[in-house]
Amino acid sequence: MNKGILFITLLLIATHLFAQKGDEVVLNIDQDEYWWGGLSSKGHETPYDATSDVTYDLWGDNQGNQAQPLLLSSKGRYIWSEDPIKYSFEKGKLTVTGRVGKIHHGKEGDNLRDAYEFVCKKFFPSNGEIPDEMLFTHPQYNTWIELMYDQNEDDILKYAEDIISKGYPPGVIMIDDNWQENYGTWKFSTRRFTDPKGMINKLHSMGFKVMLWICPFVSPDSEVFRYLAKEGMLLLEGDNTPDVHWENTQNKAAIIRWWNGASACLDLSNPKTQKWYQEQMDYLVDEYGVDGFKLDAGDARFYTGDIISFNKSTPNDHTTYFAEIGLKYPLNEYRASWKMAGLPLVQRLRDKAHNWEDLQKLIPDQMSQSVMGYTYTCPDMIGGGEYQSFLQASTMDEELVVRSAQVHALMPMMQFSVAPWRVLSKENQAICLEMAKLHEKMGPMILDLAKHASKTGEPIVKPMSLAFPESGFETIKDQFMLGDEILVAPVVEKGARSRTVAFPKGKWEGDDGRIIKGGKTLEIQVPLERLPYFKKM
Repeated sequence: MNKGILFITLLLIATHLFAQKGDEVVLNIDQDEYWWGGLSSKGHETPYDATSDVTYDLWGDNQGNQAQPLLLSSKGRYIWSEDPIKYSFEKGKLTVTGRVGKIHHGKEGDNLRDAYEFVCKKFFPSNGEIPDEMLFTHPQYNTWIELMYDQNEDDILKYAEDIISKGYPPGVIMIDDNWQENYGTWKFSTRRFTDPKGMINKLHSMGFKVMLWICPFVSPDSEVFRYLAKEGMLLLEGDNTPDVHWENTQNKAAIIRWWNGASACLDLSNPKTQKWYQEQMDYLVDEYGVDGFKLDAGDARFYTGDIISFNKSTPNDHTTYFAEIGLKYPLNEYRASWKMAGLPLVQRLRDKAHNWEDLQKLIPDQMSQSVMGYTYTCPDMIGGGEYQSFLQASTMDEELVVRSAQVHALMPMMQFSVAPWRVLSKENQAICLEMAKLHEKMGPMILDLAKHASKTGEPIVKPMSLAFPESGFETIKDQFMLGDEILVAPVVEKGARSRTVAFPKGKWEGDDGRIIKGGKTLEIQVPLERLPYFKKM
């Protein structure tokens, strides 16, 4: 080979390798320092400290929920990257690496709140908009647990009628997976819906707004699949050839495994596909009167295989493309997100099982969302959203459903799915109804906090350590603040009828009328019907 050509070839290879090399940051963790962030579904593991031994790689893995390339410290330190990072807490050190891009780190102030205020303004400022107001002011209702894969007109209407007849306030009702015949088909199944437009009109007349479940997958061997493949709007199979461009391949549509089987997937890196997808969504709005969408799937793990897209993208980029679709619709909900903090998207915690261990994750996982900058949040479905937990009536725990409703009641959003009036005793159902009414009563305040968040980035609900950063509350995981004035302390342990509450300094008036002088920890009595909360005086 000519020496000149050889030199240029080696130079190009070296340049390519250098471009692919990411940044690395190694920090010593102080003995009294705590860290949060990265993954909302791992919030219950936080805060991390000098004794922690854990590693997560965000490239292609959002762990089923919101992810953010952000870590924050109780000492005011921060880590941020525009690209996926891998972080390890081990032997008193925090090591952060990236495949590409720069890792920003530094210190702003002396505590978690100082660091949070800095990063939310610099890296993900709020845009001044919020999701639909009803999502905050009224309970939500999802048909998933009651109907599962048998979404049909008669049972949806009955569910809605029962909500009203049992005294629950109407709100947003979400029609979940399997309302259509095939994924990618944008019409209601004629086998299960005789008059979908009339059904939605009835739901509207009862005071509901209606959301539909949708995803980025397309059933193969269908008419819409053949059209999308012909038009180049699906992700393509790779052939292990690096850096092959979309325009230079004749490869077939990729088939991706997900929880409902094996499907093709829309290539939302392609503006043509984005336009087509929104046209289908707008058709559902115009033709049937649908008000908004629950946009499910979109997890980065679905894009880690050897696939080719219109724009060369990381798996996490594909999660972002899907999330950006929802920005057009104020009535939206996501479970999987990447770097969407500060934007008017509803972020729900991933499906939880119907057990006490998962109930105990709700508060810390929700607080992790807040610390990561996701402010418009919902703690899954009351009693759990993992449908397999509800297949056996004998496994239903009434106390768990009640305590779950109490956790939800003073969160930014509250979502029912399993029908309390079907699975609970009259007495326990009445407690859930009171929680729904409490959320409605507090709705105007929650909405005000959402509007404030849209301007400042300040979370609606906060971990104690964010609201009171100098008070030693870093390891508290079972109480939280609604705004700066309402301390909420639900019960999350089976059989518990008392609990301890850590009170910040000042005077606090309890839901029972008791006045408490703060700056101390007290044990309080919590019968099953009580949700303890305290207003700062």
